[in-house]
Formats: sequence, C-alpha cells, structure tokens
Amino acid sequence: MADKAYITPNVLKWARESARMSEEIASAKVSVSVTKLKEWEEGISQPTIRQAEILAKAYKRPFALLFLPEVPRDFQPLQDFRQKGSKELGTASVSIIREIQQKQAWIRDVYEENEEEKLLFVGKYSINDNPEIVAKDILKTLEINPADYRANNPIKEWIDKAESKGIFISRTSFIHSRLTLDSEEIQGFAIADAYAPFVFINSDDWNAPQLFTLVHELAHIWIAESGVSNDIELDIKNQDNQNPVEIFCNNVAANALAHIAFKKFLEKEREKELKKNITTSGSNAYLLLLNKNSRLFTQIVIDAFRGGHIEPTQASSLLNAPVNKFSSFEAILYR
Repeated sequence: MADKAYITPNVLKWARESARMSEEIASAKVSVSVTKLKEWEEGISQPTIRQAEILAKAYKRPFALLFLPEVPRDFQPLQDFRQKGSKELGTASVSIIREIQQKQAWIRDVYEENEEEKLLFVGKYSINDNPEIVAKDILKTLEINPADYRANNPIKEWIDKAESKGIFISRTSFIHSRLTLDSEEIQGFAIADAYAPFVFINSDDWNAPQLFTLVHELAHIWIAESGVSNDIELDIKNQDNQNPVEIFCNNVAANALAHIAFKKFLEKEREKELKKNITTSGSNAYLLLLNKNSRLFTQIVIDAFRGGHIEPTQASSLLNAPVNKFSSFEAILYR
C-alpha cells in the first residue's frame, strides 16, 4: 500500500484556490473523484505521497509547503490596472505573477544584504508629470539615442539596454505547453522596486506590440506604480474606461517610441505578420526559458551557483532547470 502524505488539509485547499484551479481540474490531475479531493482538503482522508507531489506541481508550490502547520503568508496581489470587466486572472496568469514575485523577492534580498545602491530612476516621476519628460528620461537612462537609432531588432535592444541598467525583463507566452497566457487577461506587469525592478511581457503577439508593452511597463517603473496591465494601446486615442495610470504610461510609451521611428518598425513587423504565420515551435527551448527567467536574472543565479553562494537545489528552483543544463543557458548568454 502506498505511503500516505499527512499534509495539512487547509493548506492543500489554499494551494488549489490560490492557483485558481477548480476542484474538477485538480481531481483530474490525480485521477480521483471530486469527492475524494474534498476529503483530502477536509482532513477526512489523505492522498498518497505521489498524489500530493502531483498536486503540488500542478499548483506551482513546493511539495514541502503542503506540510506547513498553517496557511503561509502569500505574496500580496499586484494592483490591477486592467480595464473594468476584464477576465478574471486564470491559473496561467496567477502562476507567472507568483513566479516573478518569487524571483524578485530573492534578488531583492540578495541586493539589500549586499548593500547595493538603489536605482534612482525608480519612482523618479509621478503621474502628475509630463509624459514627454518621462519618456525622454527613459531614453536617456537606457542610453538610446533617437538621432542615431538603427536597431535591426528593437525589442531585443530595449531589453538588453534595460537589463544593463538593472531592470529584470521576463518575456514569455506560456507556463508550459498546456498552460498558455491569455493576452486579454494580461499583457504585462511591473514590480517597481528600487533594488530589483521587474517587468513582464506577454510575448503572445508580434514584436511591435511587445515593444510598446515593454516601454509602457518601464513607465510604471519610472512612476513607481506596480501593477498588472491588459489594455496597453498602440492607439492612445482610445482611452475610454482606462485607468489614469494606464493612460499616462501609454502616453509615455508613445512619446518615447515616436523618437525612434516606431511607425516604420510597426509597418515592417506588420508586413512580416501578413506574409507568414510566425510560431515558436522550432525555437530553442533554453532560449525561451532564458527569456522567461530574464537574462540578467539567469546570469546572477548561475554566477551565485558557480561561486558556491547558493545550493544546487535553490539554483535549479530559481531557473526552473536542472543544474546540469546550466551550460545550455551559458552557451546562449555568451555567444
């Protein structure tokens, strides 16, 4: 008979609910009835160790967490700047937010412990300032020169520039092959922290809207407004039902990109989109994971691991990859 996992029932229920997963879907993960799942969540019976491990993985939680005596204090939800009436954030959206929050909390603790200097541009402005001034400051800080802008891949250049200044950029469209991100739910979000600001971009779109989303989220960093967005508009004339913060950040993005011939880039990308269906099926799996983790974050974690400052299990957990595959990340980072 398989060993039972004497997990804490209300912690198991909390893990499922915080993952926004229904009882029907959760019970199907371990091939049991909804009634049986409810028994586990009420403490009437216990799952096997294997069943508990499967649920922990499905809920995106460490297995050991299910044995805590009480529900842990979870990360606070980010402010919701999305349009009124937007879809409720689903499992994928909640998962990516939690994953980035965990990464951000870890790197912030490292930086604070090492007494790193705070980034002065975080919260430098407010929503009451002129969007054009904020846009110019973003360009100046990232050292993007509008007068001499000839980037072949603007989205990559902006990400590289931002990460060189200490802003972590995560970009993906999926959690795994069966759990993808819905752009109607979430286009991007920002965590405006003076030590370790993070920006997330939903890459389930062609490059031009992704670039606009990136600059929009950078504006969130510059005004220290952490939150989730889904109404990021290339056409800033459409401002009905938008949060004032979103209107401001859209205007900042429009002003910043107006200086770098964004319209020409937009036209070229649109032509590509019309000529062929662009997919990521043939893309390098480690490149996709590297983009999801953030190149800067990946580099810091691997350096800490190679230097013996963090344990292999922690490094593996932070990068969602076994340590024997870190060389695959390094091959991409250094080429």
